[in-house]
Amino acid sequence: MKRIVILGPPGSGKGTQAKLISEKYGVPHISTGDVLRENISKKTKIGEIVKEYIERGELVPDEIIIKITIDKLIEAVNVSGGYILDGYPRTIPQAEALEKSIIKPEIVIDIKLSEDECVRRLTNRRYCPNCGEVYNMLLKPPRENEKCDKCNVKLLQREDDREDVIRRRFKEYYNKTKPVMDYYRSIGKLVEVDGGGSIEEIHKRILETLKFT
Repeated sequence: MKRIVILGPPGSGKGTQAKLISEKYGVPHISTGDVLRENISKKTKIGEIVKEYIERGELVPDEIIIKITIDKLIEAVNVSGGYILDGYPRTIPQAEALEKSIIKPEIVIDIKLSEDECVRRLTNRRYCPNCGEVYNMLLKPPRENEKCDKCNVKLLQREDDREDVIRRRFKEYYNKTKPVMDYYRSIGKLVEVDGGGSIEEIHKRILETLKFT
């Protein structure tokens, strides 16, 4: 079983790839965003603290993100022996805390994708307001144009999938995560994967990197 971190800019498909590996190989897929939302919905003590930060429009402090993420990873490792993590780490303190823990990753995959391709993909992303299923008019289109395959409901576009917002997010991502990638490169754990092409092509490259058969 592997302990895997997937990094990549918005639109690189890291969440999609993490889900595919999770489904195919039984590796639990853990997203920091999902962990935060889970704590908020369950009204845990730490969830209430997180909610206050979000409602004030402030970033959740590193120490809180570190605690809830590592707790979740330990739980996953105890149950299944591994995990695939996306959305974390985003800062050097987060990366260092994970590396010092008993469940540190064995490999960190960086899905490389150009800014223009990120824009092209994300401006074509749609979601179902009913079931939450995500589509892409280029890579994963619905069977019927602009309608959910499951619900037959008209698909919507996220407000932050506009070109100007995407370009800003792309720059913020690399400004914040370049030090993290440099950190993992310095300790020999970073592997870069070309994020171009279809979902299947990217998935094949990742599996070759992970040496799954």
